[in-house]
Amino acid sequence: MTVISTILSPVNEIAEKLGANDLPYAIPIHPNLVHFTIGLFAIGIAFDFAGAFYPLEKRVFRFLALPATRSGFHDVGWYNLLACSVITFFTVAAGFYEMLLAVPLQGVRSIIGQNAIDTMLWHAIGGVALLLIIVVMTIWRGFQRFLWRKDFGRQVSWLYLGCGAVVLLVMGVHGSLGAWLASEFGVHITADQLLAAGADLNEVLP
Repeated sequence: MTVISTILSPVNEIAEKLGANDLPYAIPIHPNLVHFTIGLFAIGIAFDFAGAFYPLEKRVFRFLALPATRSGFHDVGWYNLLACSVITFFTVAAGFYEMLLAVPLQGVRSIIGQNAIDTMLWHAIGGVALLLIIVVMTIWRGFQRFLWRKDFGRQVSWLYLGCGAVVLLVMGVHGSLGAWLASEFGVHITADQLLAAGADLNEVLP
């Protein structure tokens, strides 16, 4: 027996309060907040793209009698990105909390050959990095909106839009790590954890 194996984990103190999914609540919070982070960022960048290409689109809007304005598109882009930067703090915080309580299935590797610990660590590092990137993008967007390009019709630079598109691609790759934690390693998945414990799902699940 090693010294490390004799150290009591603080998690043991709340073990009785944890459900079959290894959480003190029925539905994991982090995966649900992730949808807000990705969705708000994607909408923000998409509407800024729409605002940037507005001169090419306005005839279509007029034909369809849609009261769309360039500033309106950029307003949606700005407020969605701002909301994204706020909600992502909670997304990352919930992710770290639930990672501390994670009990991945043993002897499993992801589609790229990683074990559960490596996948969780890369997902955690990537989450913090994306949070910092989103905050920087929001600050950059704010300077463009209120200072650098406040007198321009196109409120954002092409470099900003390009960076936003790249960040969306990175989010997709990073999200795959989180998806594998659930689908491959059964992290906080009630059915997987019950099966690993040898339970009969027909008896324990409603």
